[in-house]
Amino acid sequence: MYAAYAAPEDYAVYGSGMIPDEEIDKRLRAASRHIDALTFNRIIGKGFEFLTEFQQELVKEAVCLQADFEYENADEIDTVLSSYSINGVSAQFGEGWNMMVQNGIAMRKDTYELLKQTGLTCRVNRRWHP
Repeated sequence: MYAAYAAPEDYAVYGSGMIPDEEIDKRLRAASRHIDALTFNRIIGKGFEFLTEFQQELVKEAVCLQADFEYENADEIDTVLSSYSINGVSAQFGEGWNMMVQNGIAMRKDTYELLKQTGLTCRVNRRWHP
């Protein structure tokens, strides 16, 4: 079974606490899969245990922040619409000043910047060594 890169104990440190206990494991697993997409599967390819301690901490924090983001914005993320307008009131979900979409994954820009510090998000196709 696919294991999340962050545990409920990590969520208690890095998360907001808004995710109900019965959903934490599922949300952390989903966020970890999204982190894999953003890191081009480098973590799962080499193994989380082979990351440096610094990289592991950043990944755990990014997973918890992403889980919070996805939980809080689940309705908007799950919709196929990027924007709509009814009677002059509009809503939009897409890239903005504080969020981005990369590899089909919506994420806060500050969380992505945190993840970039691991060195695992580089698009250059080169052999990666932890």
